[in-house]
Amino acid sequence: MQNRGFIIFLAILFAVLCLFSLSFTLVSRNVEGNAEAYSNGDAALKKQYLDSMWSQPVYDILIANFTYKEVKEKELNLGLDLQGGMHVTLEVSPIDILKSLSNESQNEHFQAALAEANKQQASSQDRYVELFFDAYKTKAGEGKLKDIFATSANSGKINFRSSDKEVEDFIRTEVDGSVQRAFEIIRTRVDKFGVTQPNVQLIEGTSRIQVELPGVSNVERVRDLLQGVAKLEFWEVYQPQEYQDVLTQINTFWVENRMEKTETAPTNDLTTPDTTNTTADAGNDLIMDTNDTQTDSLDNVIANEEDTTKTNDLLADADTTQNQTVSPLFSKLTPLSQTYFTLTYEALDTSSINKILNDPMVKSIIPKDMKFFWGVKPDAEDNGKAFYTLHVIKTATGGKSPMTGEVVTDARQDINPNGQVEISLAMNGEGARLWRDLTGKNVGRQIAIVLDDYVYSAPNVNEEIGGGRSSISGSFTVEEAKDLANILKAGKLPAPTRIVEEAVVGPSLGAAAQDQGIYSILVGLLLVVIFMIVYYAKAGIVANIALLANIFFIFGLLSQLGAALTLPGIAGIVLTIGMSVDANVLIFERIREELAMGKSLMIAIEDGFQRALITIIDANVTTLITSVVLYVLGAGPIKGFAVTLIIGIICSFFTAVYISRLIIYWMSRKGDESNMSFSTPFTKNMLANTNFNFLGKRKIGYALSGVLIAVGIGVLATKGLNMGVDFTGGRSYVVEFSADVIPSEIEANIGKELQTSLEVKSYDGDNKVKITTSYRSEEESTDADVAIQNEIMASLGDKYIALNPEVVSTSKVGATIADDIADSALTAIGVALILMFGYISVRFSNWRFGVGAVAALTHDSLIVLSLFAIAYLLGFAVEIDQVFVAAILTVIGYSLNDTVVVFDRIREALNERVDENLQETINGAVNQTLSRTLITSVTTLLVVLILFIFGGEALKGFSFALLIGVVVGTYSSVFVATPLVLDLYSKNAIEHERELLEKRKEKYAQQYSDKAEMAEYMKAMEEEAENPQVQQEAQPLVRPKKPKKY
Repeated sequence: MQNRGFIIFLAILFAVLCLFSLSFTLVSRNVEGNAEAYSNGDAALKKQYLDSMWSQPVYDILIANFTYKEVKEKELNLGLDLQGGMHVTLEVSPIDILKSLSNESQNEHFQAALAEANKQQASSQDRYVELFFDAYKTKAGEGKLKDIFATSANSGKINFRSSDKEVEDFIRTEVDGSVQRAFEIIRTRVDKFGVTQPNVQLIEGTSRIQVELPGVSNVERVRDLLQGVAKLEFWEVYQPQEYQDVLTQINTFWVENRMEKTETAPTNDLTTPDTTNTTADAGNDLIMDTNDTQTDSLDNVIANEEDTTKTNDLLADADTTQNQTVSPLFSKLTPLSQTYFTLTYEALDTSSINKILNDPMVKSIIPKDMKFFWGVKPDAEDNGKAFYTLHVIKTATGGKSPMTGEVVTDARQDINPNGQVEISLAMNGEGARLWRDLTGKNVGRQIAIVLDDYVYSAPNVNEEIGGGRSSISGSFTVEEAKDLANILKAGKLPAPTRIVEEAVVGPSLGAAAQDQGIYSILVGLLLVVIFMIVYYAKAGIVANIALLANIFFIFGLLSQLGAALTLPGIAGIVLTIGMSVDANVLIFERIREELAMGKSLMIAIEDGFQRALITIIDANVTTLITSVVLYVLGAGPIKGFAVTLIIGIICSFFTAVYISRLIIYWMSRKGDESNMSFSTPFTKNMLANTNFNFLGKRKIGYALSGVLIAVGIGVLATKGLNMGVDFTGGRSYVVEFSADVIPSEIEANIGKELQTSLEVKSYDGDNKVKITTSYRSEEESTDADVAIQNEIMASLGDKYIALNPEVVSTSKVGATIADDIADSALTAIGVALILMFGYISVRFSNWRFGVGAVAALTHDSLIVLSLFAIAYLLGFAVEIDQVFVAAILTVIGYSLNDTVVVFDRIREALNERVDENLQETINGAVNQTLSRTLITSVTTLLVVLILFIFGGEALKGFSFALLIGVVVGTYSSVFVATPLVLDLYSKNAIEHERELLEKRKEKYAQQYSDKAEMAEYMKAMEEEAENPQVQQEAQPLVRPKKPKKY
């Protein structure tokens, strides 16, 4: 075997990297185990412990130390369906943005176009603004957009001479900007929420934002957090000498009344850090008139001498009391406080400060015109510690800010004449007046720019600024300036978000899913391991080693890539267990064929690997194409499945082709004396020399498939499928009771009370049900979500309300999302079929193979749908959801994998046949691959059956589709795809094949006339295999050439 050393090195390196990646998960679990032991079941105490460890080193690998935070970032993530949490898809409302850009125009055509676009969006894939443009032009005519949007607020960008294209570009830019700002704001809010490993991403090409929050339990709070309109405000800031007395009073009260009861002064006690409370630079940003090109230095920004003296007095008071008992308000101040005259604390200590400031008695001490805001970015970071500033804000009458963000008309990053990065700020007439008054009153002081009660910047005012135009400059980078400009524009356009898709998984349901997934993997793995040893003896042990390595590599790569392991991902691993042995089966079956021809063990192994390699590559490429289509066009759970399947395909190829080969060569190093076996006495001649006339029975196969598909289409047309909310829109709830319930009674009670259609079925046990309904599905507000859930729970009936019903999981899919999911599903299937046809046609240089393959794939998809419809008709209601689409595409990939193996053998047989006719050659090739086809089907069926039985309700539809698909895919490879290839040959094509056959006979006779040459070559190969050193200085062997392919 060539490059053996490199393969060994690569395998070891790969294993070490995977082990390193997975070690973070073990360390994280160890820390969490310690937290569990420390808390003794107290959830609050456990969180307190973990928070205290957040910035502490917990993993030392000699060359580097990793804090708990870094460990959590590198561990193997679990999806929401395995740990519980909340998945939300938000849509930024373009209607409100358009209304604001038009200055709330009441134009008849404008209002009608909004209504028409809103109506079309439910069934269209186009963006809302594009639908609006078309609707408005239809109603008002060309060139009329400027009449609506050329307002004073938009001057400088468009005017009454602007063309429709210019106005459209302006609107697209503003809408995209609003979506981006909403994304940044939501991401910041999520960061502040204190959730470990949240995921917030903007879905490209849409106005949608996807949020995943593991482990959250307060659903209402999350909804309010995500849907609130951004609140941008400008506040006056107190100087240190102005709040010193208040802090001293708070400290005195806390020491005298709270310290003995709640905490002690030392800083190493267990506290709950609010790591999300961070702050921006508070003193090095300057506000000036845009006509003034001078920028003050940092020294000039700092407060005057009197301020400095009083600030130092405050900090000195804290220093003199360090040896006494003082409140955390003083004891936890950092050296940065004295350097920059601010209240700066380490992240770990922010919760202690919050606790003090939120105390009801402390609030009575704080003056009514004073409040406290944390910043949003760190002042400094050092050795894994972050330091944050607490700003003391001065409120106006009634606790309101003197100016809000609605007056800001524009903000942009710019470069001033001195070459400094700055933010240019423009305001409307009302804003200009307020800004002049605010800056005039605060010359030499700070003004805080606050969004959602967090300070983004607190620049000093150089002078009164009139005219409504000013700039903020200082030590900004370009990116920081852009971010601040986006924040300043957040108050310009109202961009409310609405939840169009939502899924909540309770922790108990997530834990159950974990157990079901792990059990499915272990049982499926055990069955495959036993089967391989029983059928292939020692070679089966090699295949099992490769299989275990494959699973190890899959988990390692998932961790290395930061991908989340989801329930569909576990399904992908279980499926990989069944399919990954396929490569070994191909190799072992080839080796057995070579041994049956009388070749020595080493030559049989070498030829077996070489002959199987091209088939393995073809089979893996086709499945890989399906996985990539799933990843690119899928969403949510489909992506998790696709990632796992892609990694599994790559790892299984490496382990089967290279690691298995290394082990087999080592076990066979003594040649025929090595006692290496590829079969047991029971399986030695099993499925050998079969000669079934498959092609002779092809018309029976055509008829059987046709009848089944016809019946299925009839049922589909009349009864349909049990479509889930993913495709229909609506809501579903998983409800757990304290005792067993009867779903049909609950369905009747709710249907009667609410006068609506719904479905109620058992879900993972007799004490759980899943309620699916389209009741008030057109209402997508948060208030409607709460009201509908309450109505459904109140309609269960007295008998079942008494059983303490608890909603452990919810799901909502809006009409627009459902339409998009259905469209992407059809697109994914269509793209997969086109790519398969192209690959097969090119790879086999014969369009007939492409047609046969695609026909078989279409046949398999229709059969699966037909059997699902028939099962639904007979009362076995398996829900069709997004994961079902993944199942269909997996069936396509599996079926094509099987078909490619058969086609590869047919191609080989066609190139080597000498005197057989076309049908006999193709039929012989099918028989030669029969053992591989059946063995792979058996191993895959074993693990899919385990998944169906133990995988839980969430994967019931997926595994049921695969059960059907594996059987139908095997059947179609033999009775649909292959017969079609034969039937697509016309009489002229067959005659052409005969001419090629005659030429091949002549070529064969010329090349293989010298039988002694071939015999001598075979003998030399055997000698070299048994004693390679003898042949080191000999002339290289040249194997007699085979006939060229025609």
